[in-house]
Amino acid sequence: MWGGRFDGGPAAVMREINASIAVDKRLWREDIAASKAHAAMLGRQGILSGEEAATIDAGLDQVAAEYADGKLVEDPALEDIHMHVEHRLTELIGPVAGKLHTARSRNDQVATDFRLFVRAAIDQALAGIDALEEALLNRAEQNVGTVMPGFTHLQSGQPVTLGHHLMAYFAMLGRDRSRFADARVRMNESPLGSAALAGTGFDLDRASVAAELGFDRPSANSLDAVSDRDFVVDYLHAAALTSVHLSRLAEEIILWASPMFGFVKLPDAWSTGSSIMPNKRNPDAAELVRGQSAGIIANLVSLLVLLKGLPLAYSKDLQEDKPPLFAAHDHLTLGLAAMAGMIADLIFVPDKMRAAAAAGHATATDLADWLAGEAGVPFREAHHIAGSAVAAAEASGKALDQLSLSELQAIDPRIAEAALPRLSVEASVASRTSAGGTAPIRVAEAIAAARAARRSRA
Repeated sequence: MWGGRFDGGPAAVMREINASIAVDKRLWREDIAASKAHAAMLGRQGILSGEEAATIDAGLDQVAAEYADGKLVEDPALEDIHMHVEHRLTELIGPVAGKLHTARSRNDQVATDFRLFVRAAIDQALAGIDALEEALLNRAEQNVGTVMPGFTHLQSGQPVTLGHHLMAYFAMLGRDRSRFADARVRMNESPLGSAALAGTGFDLDRASVAAELGFDRPSANSLDAVSDRDFVVDYLHAAALTSVHLSRLAEEIILWASPMFGFVKLPDAWSTGSSIMPNKRNPDAAELVRGQSAGIIANLVSLLVLLKGLPLAYSKDLQEDKPPLFAAHDHLTLGLAAMAGMIADLIFVPDKMRAAAAAGHATATDLADWLAGEAGVPFREAHHIAGSAVAAAEASGKALDQLSLSELQAIDPRIAEAALPRLSVEASVASRTSAGGTAPIRVAEAIAAARAARRSRA
């Protein structure tokens, strides 16, 4: 492929380090699609004859059929998927195949192929997020009033509902979805026609190629077009943050499934056993989702470090842009699917959740709120009084809502009988009616709003 510039071939190690076919063979569909669009445009512009363009198009269809049947034969001497396609095309249709590379370079070719792949990867991520969102909505809907402890510092803080807790992850996924969607809009331009770095003197119709490949527009600057990998960084950033959210949810499932919590039971489909301990039921699917997030974060860092010192335009370093993207894409796709399946199949244990919510005097804030709202006590003083009530409950071995009115009035006479019903976990949850709060009526509204928003974008 180097023409007459070199007298000798590459060293064996050079050939090995230079070859990327083992990785970029995944781009064969994108390479053929972009090549077909390029050849068709060359024919329309009269750069190729109509017969030549048709011959190339038919040959590319044959190459695609062979690759789809698993007949790609890797040859490190051909370096990458682009040369493999062109080489096989030449075997099929002869020297006219060489005209396909008119007015393009491997630089704009790979940039185009990779954008097509990343765009499809974004669409897959959006579909995976949609599926997990649906699972969360379904389970939240089933548990609008299921009481559980709300934690800070992993200590019981205030009672919440399971529906509210699950909708918190729905909110995270909404932000993840927006990042992927924004990235898709930003990256949807075609580098094809930028050639090596300076554009070309051929009379191309770049806009028609962009439209045929589903891009919104051709790229504006040829130097940037062949060297830009921001779109890969955008994907990896969105994937890394999504994986962090999946990891947090996985961690909750792992904790909840432990006997110490007992909030959920893991079905067989999402559990493994132990090779030595017959009693074990391990949450390995959740642990793997949690663990794989580390790799996705590392993939983002890897690409940022790769790019940080590169001058314009193309450098061979960019051959290393694909492994982190492919790895992150594979792990994220699996992680989203696994988490959607786990959420759909989890067996919740409401009695355990309710008992845990009642422990730790979790309605102490409700007592303070009653004093501040009904008795006119400054909140800081009310906070102190409620704390004294907690200390009295602990000293007597009772739950806060088991203290009698006389015991509470011994702490502060302004505590009236009307405060007592506020100290149950159900009453506490029902009282949190502020926008975005955990009251079942608000959770139901949030679910309805989420479903309406999903319908509007469908």
